[in-house]
Amino acid sequence: MIERKFVADKIKEFQIQEFIEKNLKKVGHSHTKLVKTPLGEKIVVYASRPGLIVGRKGENIKKLTKTLKKRFNLENPQIEISEITNPNLDSNIVAEKMANSLEKFGTKKFKAIGHKTMSDVMGAGALGVEIKISGKIPSSRAKSWRFYQGYLKKAGEISTQGVKRSYTQALLKTGIVGIKVAIMPPDTKLPDNIRFKDEQEANKVEEPKKEEKEKPKRRRKKKDDAAKDIKNDDAKEAKNEDNKEPKIDEKDVEQDA
Repeated sequence: MIERKFVADKIKEFQIQEFIEKNLKKVGHSHTKLVKTPLGEKIVVYASRPGLIVGRKGENIKKLTKTLKKRFNLENPQIEISEITNPNLDSNIVAEKMANSLEKFGTKKFKAIGHKTMSDVMGAGALGVEIKISGKIPSSRAKSWRFYQGYLKKAGEISTQGVKRSYTQALLKTGIVGIKVAIMPPDTKLPDNIRFKDEQEANKVEEPKKEEKEKPKRRRKKKDDAAKDIKNDDAKEAKNEDNKEPKIDEKDVEQDA
């Protein structure tokens, strides 16, 4: 029963994401996340142009919340929009831009569009990018064109987790054109990227550790030495008091005489 509930929740989440993706086209939509809160369901929409999603006086968000509430039986859906700082490193947004530009300018300028998007992605700091366009471009026969630059992993764990991939379609007069985009962001950690530390860096790291270990030992020694000095002083004073001779007053001697 519990497993079925988890599966149903995941299917519902996927359906919500698919519905939002279909409705938010040509707006710079990247992806959506569904978070459960005590007040209700929180839907976070990541996009490059949040103003178009909000609309005038929040009309678009109000319509979207009403449709989500009726279609997916949500109690209190709350839509939150977060802006993406660098859209050129997001594969979904890059693919959407390419599809919009191909629909606008046609198949004659597909090479210029591919090279421009590739240069924009690499200029944003990406390690590598690959763009594939397949369809009836530019002739009546179907072909596939590939634009690539930089370093891109195609095998191993990094190719599945570190590389961002997306796929979209552009509707043209000649037919449907498929667009595949793969981007390796600059924050990916490669296993073959090894950096050796210099002697100065190694000494900087080791110096504070030695000081931390030596400080408590020195403090303890000082406390022990102070306690020993106090004990020695007390013993010396006791010895001096014992060795002192009693003083005799002259007045007392004269009276006895």
